[in-house]
Amino acid sequence: MANAGRITDNLARVRERIAEAAARVGRRPEEITLVAVTKYADEEDIATLIDAGCRDLGESRPQQLWRRAEEFADRSVRWHMIGHLQRNKVARTLPAASLIHSCDSLRLAEAIHTSAHEQGLPPAEVLLEVNISADPAKHGFAAAEAAAACLHLATLSHVRLRGLMAMAGKPEDQNAARLDFHNLRQLRDQLTKNAPDGVSLTELSMGMSGDYEVAIEEGATIVRIGSALFEENS
Repeated sequence: MANAGRITDNLARVRERIAEAAARVGRRPEEITLVAVTKYADEEDIATLIDAGCRDLGESRPQQLWRRAEEFADRSVRWHMIGHLQRNKVARTLPAASLIHSCDSLRLAEAIHTSAHEQGLPPAEVLLEVNISADPAKHGFAAAEAAAACLHLATLSHVRLRGLMAMAGKPEDQNAARLDFHNLRQLRDQLTKNAPDGVSLTELSMGMSGDYEVAIEEGATIVRIGSALFEENS
């Protein structure tokens, strides 16, 4: 468990850095959503974040998202599924997640569509995960596959494509991360020109604790922050 005062201070510092990064490129901080990644947080840590006004929380493991969505069902929290999602975990995830960042295959998109339809849920909001660095260890569509994937998702009535998500191949290398984020934004801009009706690619989920400022400078609308909120000297 992290100290509550430390979490509050770290959150304020991260928000300040988000605002500064946005200002450097003529953007408004209101354009960027901070998703607090609570993978290693406990219930008290999460409550501290919520009390401090952070209402977008992200989990990388479906089972943990399910549990925490139940634990904090009485709070106004928007849960984000940011990690790899297996098709056999879609049905329980959909009612809990406001946005699925990790739609990384057509089979997963179809499973989401089918489950949302069967449960009588509204269209599930998703981001297309792109392996922008072409790292064989990472999930996601190749950049060259993204256009066809967008067209396919547009045919699924219970899937609403909102944008793209990616991770930098080398987040510790700011220049390499910047290039990945620049390439993702360029890909999004290209896809937008030919996007089918009903597809709005407004969201770019990119940037984590080590590279979120660079991501914002390159156009991120969502940043996923974990360790910077909980560790000392973040």
